Amino acid sequence: MSVYIQNIECQVPQTFYLQSSIKERMKGWLKGSRRLNRYIESLYQHSSIYKRHSVIDDMDAFFKGLAGGKVSGPTTKVRNDLFASVSRKMCVDLARKVVDDCHNIDFDEITHLITVSCTGFFNPGPDYEIISELHLNKSIRRYNIGFMGCYAAFSAMCLAHTVCLADPGANVLIVALEFCTVHAQLKQDLDSIRSGAIFADGGAAMIVSTKPPTPKTKVFELEHFESALIPDTKDDMAWTIGDRGFEMMLSQNVPKIIGSNIVPVLKPILDRRGMSISDIDHWAVHPGGKSILDKIESSLGLENRLQDSRSVLKQYGNMSSATILFVLKRILQKPSESTDESILAMAFGPGLTVEVAFLNKVTAPVTSEEESEVIAFVKSASH
Repeated sequence: MSVYIQNIECQVPQTFYLQSSIKERMKGWLKGSRRLNRYIESLYQHSSIYKRHSVIDDMDAFFKGLAGGKVSGPTTKVRNDLFASVSRKMCVDLARKVVDDCHNIDFDEITHLITVSCTGFFNPGPDYEIISELHLNKSIRRYNIGFMGCYAAFSAMCLAHTVCLADPGANVLIVALEFCTVHAQLKQDLDSIRSGAIFADGGAAMIVSTKPPTPKTKVFELEHFESALIPDTKDDMAWTIGDRGFEMMLSQNVPKIIGSNIVPVLKPILDRRGMSISDIDHWAVHPGGKSILDKIESSLGLENRLQDSRSVLKQYGNMSSATILFVLKRILQKPSESTDESILAMAFGPGLTVEVAFLNKVTAPVTSEEESEVIAFVKSASH
């Protein structure tokens, strides 16, 4: 039985900041030494990010008093309240659009709802807003995948895949919302500076089901998932709750660790398919940062094969769990060279955790009956 991602929709807040502008703000806020300013200058210049979107309309006002670390800035409550107020609308907008644009599933057919976020919490949450505003079935099964980080969309896809295999009539709606800039920590420690240079805000939604795609529609077929924990790396990336927002631990060793371990991590999923790295048609790598993409590219010999990930990084930055869906949507929208193309997708997060998924990009063929109808229509129109 095949399970498909029927549709993907992505959205970002209207407000955005150029990376060059954030760089100058950061230097002004931190009031650091010349050495620190040189580090910030280099970090931002080599980030490969052009702009980042944010739910914060005025960063200077939101972080007022935080400069130099003399004042702690907005409390966790203030930050989480902003997450809640913005997500209430965005989650509904995303859910509405992903169902509206799905060719073969309507609102009253949604049976399961999975929400994903590591950047905020409230209850009743986004699931309640979606069900209430879109008048979905009140008996929908609901799940929340919270605080897992950048790889959480893979957990959601894997759960949806399992649900659909167990219940072929299931239609699973997944909505991921990540507002990372809400938790920016304007401190002089390097972990805060590194995370402040890449993270951004955005959301994405998808529908997963066993329904065969409508003719000529391009979808992803979910095939297989793998998960790996890299030993002795729990202190290299962590995401914790502080009194003044959520705090990121982000070691400079992360790209090197991922690059050194990615080949053995991918081996089981490739062996299962009887494939090698060169057999994969598309690579959907979570753009956690330029250095991570560079290490993946060099370790796997993927020169110029990660352009979809690099394009998302340039235009949007790292939007945590939602980011990989932006990459997958780009791949889905590309012209297909065949009716069946392989995709290897991966993301990374605290642990260090690596999540991998094997997908097929499938273009549904036109049936013989439909082809006959088209031919008959063309013939009648020509007379």
